[in-house]
Amino acid sequence: MADTMQGLRRTHYCGTLTESDTGREVVVCGWCQKARDLGNLIFIDLRDRSGILQLAFDDGSDRAVFEKAAGVRAEYVLMAKGVVRARESVNEDLPTGRIEVFVTELRVLAKSQTPPFEITDKTNVKEELRLRYRYLDLRRPEMQQAMMMRHRIVKIARDYYDQNGFLEIETPVLIKSTPEGARDYLVPSRVHPGSFYALPQSPQLYKQLLMLSGYDRYMQIARCFRDEDLRADRQPEFTQIDLEMSFVEEEDVMAVNEGFMKTVFREALGVELPTPFLRMPYREAMERFGSDKPDLRFGMELQNLSGLLAGCEFKVFAGALAAGGRVMGLNAKGAAAALTRKEIDKLTELVKTYGAKGLAFTRLTADAESSSYEKFLTGEEKSAIRTQLGAETGDVLLLVADAKPDVVFTALGSLRCHLGEKLGLIRPGDFKALWVTDFPLFEYSEEEGRYVAKHHPFTCPKLDELDKVENDPAHALARAYDMVLNGCEVGGGSIRINDPDLQRRMFRALGFSDEEAQERFGFLINAFQYGAPPHGGMAYGLDRLVMLMLQKESIRDVIAFPKVASAAELMTMCPAPVEPKALEELAIAVTRREEPAAGEETI
Repeated sequence: MADTMQGLRRTHYCGTLTESDTGREVVVCGWCQKARDLGNLIFIDLRDRSGILQLAFDDGSDRAVFEKAAGVRAEYVLMAKGVVRARESVNEDLPTGRIEVFVTELRVLAKSQTPPFEITDKTNVKEELRLRYRYLDLRRPEMQQAMMMRHRIVKIARDYYDQNGFLEIETPVLIKSTPEGARDYLVPSRVHPGSFYALPQSPQLYKQLLMLSGYDRYMQIARCFRDEDLRADRQPEFTQIDLEMSFVEEEDVMAVNEGFMKTVFREALGVELPTPFLRMPYREAMERFGSDKPDLRFGMELQNLSGLLAGCEFKVFAGALAAGGRVMGLNAKGAAAALTRKEIDKLTELVKTYGAKGLAFTRLTADAESSSYEKFLTGEEKSAIRTQLGAETGDVLLLVADAKPDVVFTALGSLRCHLGEKLGLIRPGDFKALWVTDFPLFEYSEEEGRYVAKHHPFTCPKLDELDKVENDPAHALARAYDMVLNGCEVGGGSIRINDPDLQRRMFRALGFSDEEAQERFGFLINAFQYGAPPHGGMAYGLDRLVMLMLQKESIRDVIAFPKVASAAELMTMCPAPVEPKALEELAIAVTRREEPAAGEETI
């Protein structure tokens, strides 16, 4: 039977003890990181969330205590009472490496089986195994530091927005389904058979209604849910730092949130973000970086070569231009040694995943030049391209042509980011933030055969372009703004529509009849008839913000219990079937399909 705590209480966390505590009697608790039995000496590294502390047992120890220590194994839960003393063998790699606790009383509160992987930051196991035993993975110092940083960022957010006049107000989690964007997660109602709640994709409508209700400044650490395909920086359930403000325009929202970012980086990381942030219109971001979330930590900007090739006879370029498309390129400066022909073939496969049909290249080395396209061009065209791209010996020129400009932007923009990582152009610890503004109000969905909102249907159009909402939706611009950090959208928002007539026009432009709009969003339109102030706001993806601040590769590394790419959680094996009785109570019949169990899903 395990020992109990009765009679002992922890006095210190392991990592908080210092040389100034020498001679003090302390009680510490935690898990055995490692035990070393040297015969007449035993050392145990005790780990808690604050760090690691060495426990020492020797010839001067009580015999029963010494024998108990000899039986301790990795991950045993221990409580130790003893006296802090100087270590004979100093470990400069540990903050507590100059001291140890000579143990006079030891309690084994729980034993442990041998864990499936070592509880260290350098554990080299598949992520799937770590997620299956997430409760063990979360013991690793790296994971605990991430969770504590997440807590710290949330605390700073609450304090900052409170100091700036925001009220934290909770909005419902069971809401009306208003599909216009990602798919909703639906929750059946037992007391209303055949009817469903939806889990919120965001608190958007409720926070707008709070502005109408006179609360002026709202914020919330909000749980949100979207039934969409996942990537490294997305989860089906996620957390937003959500906010809304009344009687504001774009500059007001931006100023408050630049202040937040400056505060959170300073207080959490000791990093000073320069403000005001750079502002870049959406069209400029696409032209220069091929992305509406440009990474400004390195150069390698895109160049539009279409004008240089107006009379080109090379079919790949000429065909794209004739169809109204683009030919664009970038220069990987000095990369000829790293980008061999074999590596360029890999890059070709990469751009194909973004819809490009291929990748044209010119490789300029000191010994020779090779190109996949220059032999099809005139001397003037070849020279013009090299001049435009600033070509020199040692460079690699990479071009994409396509009838759809968006394919060119996406393919080259993604290639640029890939090369930035591959060629080591990004300096560790560098943070570059900016606002991307002047987004299109709409984008055309081939799948739905209609225009859909670029952000959401409640975004206000530019005031001098209201006539374009119905007459020229392809060129209407929005009063929207995204905050971008190191090539990731970390937050986004807009000035909202507060005029019921304009909101109806917006719905018509999206293909809704007045009746459909009233059925789905009537509560909002009706509310606007009772005096809605001008308002706007934004939301941060908390998971993504923490990921970027800690420079992690995936948000799974900053979420305690994340899902994998199939939206399954490997630890509890959910989602899972439920008892037939539960389905009966909900008046639901299920069509069975053969699908892999949650534990068989890939990450």
